[in-house]
Amino acid sequence: MAQRELTFRIMRFNPEEPKKKPVLQDFHLTEEPGMSLFIVLNKLREEQDPTLRFDFVCRASICGSCGMLVNGTPTLACKTLTKDLPEITTLLPLPVFKLLGDLSVDTGVWFRDISLRTESWIHTDEPFVPDAPEERMDNAVAQKIYEAERCIECGVCIGVCVVANLRPDFIGAAGANRVARFMIDPRDKRTEQEYFDVVGNDDGIFGCMGQMGCEDHCPVGIPLRDQLAYVRRKMAVAGWQYKKA
Repeated sequence: MAQRELTFRIMRFNPEEPKKKPVLQDFHLTEEPGMSLFIVLNKLREEQDPTLRFDFVCRASICGSCGMLVNGTPTLACKTLTKDLPEITTLLPLPVFKLLGDLSVDTGVWFRDISLRTESWIHTDEPFVPDAPEERMDNAVAQKIYEAERCIECGVCIGVCVVANLRPDFIGAAGANRVARFMIDPRDKRTEQEYFDVVGNDDGIFGCMGQMGCEDHCPVGIPLRDQLAYVRRKMAVAGWQYKKA
C-alpha cells in the first residue's frame, strides 16, 4: 500500500506577540506505519520547525499533557493514530485553558483552582498518627474511589464542555468527578450541606446541561455521567433540606 502524504494544518500564535494574529500553518509529512500525532508533532518540530509549541510527557495516555482539538474534536495526540485521520488534519489548542503558544495550554492553573474551590483533601478532626496501621476500607468503596482517581487531568472533558466554554468559573465534569471522589471516601467527614456550600450552585454541579460530551470524549473512560448524577442527586437533596430548614 502506498504511503500517504499528509497535511497538518496547525494553529500558530504567540500570546506574547498579540499584534500578530493567529494563523493556520500547513506542514507536510509522509505517513508511516503505526504513526500517532505524538510522533507527527515531534517529527515536525525536529525536522521542519523547532519553534512549534505543544506539550507531551509520557506518550502513553497517562500524563494528560497532549490534549488538543483534532479536526474540532478534543482528544489526546498520543492516542490518535494517523491511519484514522483524513489526509488533511487541523490541529488547534484546547479552549477554556490559558494559551501558552501554538498547541500548548496551561491546564495546571485551572486544575489547581478547582482543587482549592472544591477543597480536594480529606476533611477530618482525627489526629494524624504516622505509625498507626493503614485504615481498612471496603473493596467496593475503594473501587469507586479508584474510578474517580483515574482522572489524568488532561482537560479534554473541559474543552468539549459547552458550559465551560461559555462560563470560565464552571467546575465541569473534572471538578464534579473530584467532588464525587471525596463524597465517596468514608474518611472525609464533611456533611452534604458543607459540600452544597462548595458546589451547590450554577458554577458547580447545577450548571451542567447534560449533553455528556465529557464522558463521550474522556480518553481514560471514566464514567462521568454516573459521577455527575451522583453529585447532583446528593446536592439536590442537600439543597432541599437547606430550604426546608
